[in-house]
Amino acid sequence: MTGSQSSGRIMEKIVAKLLIYGDLPKDSILMELAAVFRSFHSGSYSKEDLIARCYRQVKRILELGTAYAFDRNLWHNYLTFLLIMNENPFSLTCEKIGYRNGSVNHFAKNDFHAFRQLFDFDFSNLEQSLGIDCFSCITDYKSIDKPELMYNRNVSEKVRGLSEQLETADDDERFFELVTSFYKNIGVGAFGLNKAFRLKELNNGDVEFRPINNMDAVVLDDLVGYEIQKNKLIANTRAFVEGKKANNVLLFGDSGTGKSTSIKAIVNEFYGDGLRMIEIYKYQFRLLSQLISQIKNRNYKFIIYMDDLSFEDDESEYKFLKAVIEGGVETKPDNILIYATSNRRHLIREMWRDRTDIEQNGDIHRSDTMEEKLSLANRFGVTIGYYKPSRQEYYNIVSSLAARNGIEMDEEKLRLEADRWELNHGGISGRTAQQFVNYLQGTVNS
Repeated sequence: MTGSQSSGRIMEKIVAKLLIYGDLPKDSILMELAAVFRSFHSGSYSKEDLIARCYRQVKRILELGTAYAFDRNLWHNYLTFLLIMNENPFSLTCEKIGYRNGSVNHFAKNDFHAFRQLFDFDFSNLEQSLGIDCFSCITDYKSIDKPELMYNRNVSEKVRGLSEQLETADDDERFFELVTSFYKNIGVGAFGLNKAFRLKELNNGDVEFRPINNMDAVVLDDLVGYEIQKNKLIANTRAFVEGKKANNVLLFGDSGTGKSTSIKAIVNEFYGDGLRMIEIYKYQFRLLSQLISQIKNRNYKFIIYMDDLSFEDDESEYKFLKAVIEGGVETKPDNILIYATSNRRHLIREMWRDRTDIEQNGDIHRSDTMEEKLSLANRFGVTIGYYKPSRQEYYNIVSSLAARNGIEMDEEKLRLEADRWELNHGGISGRTAQQFVNYLQGTVNS
């Protein structure tokens, strides 16, 4: 379909035909542009007002393009982004079980026909009448080269890739095939495009998943040593993503030994297999049940990640966590595991008075309190200890990191400087070694 063939089509009528994908907010870009064309075709409009309205929506498309480093045809990228992000019964079903024959496909193909018309929409008549060229600019756009950390590369590549495929779809069937295959193979909405999320509680009590952009691209090989620990974590996670039985995991031990790095690396390792991570803080544990209810039927495997997990003697949030791990009345879904890191083996601060079975008045059995506290850590089926390296292991980590970063220094001098560094920077650990190498990069290679 060429632009000239679609030039006579009326955008507001195309958008009005959307059924499955027609519940967009009135202030969305597409709905606002449809309203612009409604005013344009009515003939009763202020030229200056209509130009301003066009510019506002083009600016929003540019902002979206900047956020995700879209390129070439920003209009196509925007429409593709809409299709990918729209979580509706059809798209969610395709995500979970793939395309199936059914009556709903008739409505989906009707919507995809409308999207093909929007893909090929010709803005020239509007531009000529208003004396503007903004739509021509965004359909032949060259983005500014930017550092990787300024945008979510994962989202950008997927949207642009599908957009380029949809541009070549020569009929509705091919368009349908491309979109539904994306839903099945990649996913729908934020979960389909992002690796990791944080939780935000909304004013109405609902929870919202906020993507973590530019998550650390660390891989397990970046963590020098700890091979036994890494292999245990990999084995449990691989079983999980393959649909086999797997356990909740507690990574405990000394600070700076790579516990959090291991979790990030495992998400990067298995993202392509449908693994996603949701980071949750201690004060949000009361939202755990609500969180689980929103993800239990999605076609992903979720790690609920709790970093630096520990509880003081007077804190009771751990009871929410115990309830979720134990399942309560409702069994914990098979697509959810809990991975936590902690400097404490038993998570909850234990007091000496907890070990005194009977208090002086003889009324309270303190050992029951101790058992309750110790039982939380026991709810994690896999516990992996990360301990401070020996002096020789510390040297090995420093040498390995220095070599990876192109730092050339006599081995004896490197060790001497590493010793001096750790004396003033928190002692021997993998984190200290990394900080030392970062320091060398800024001095030796400058």
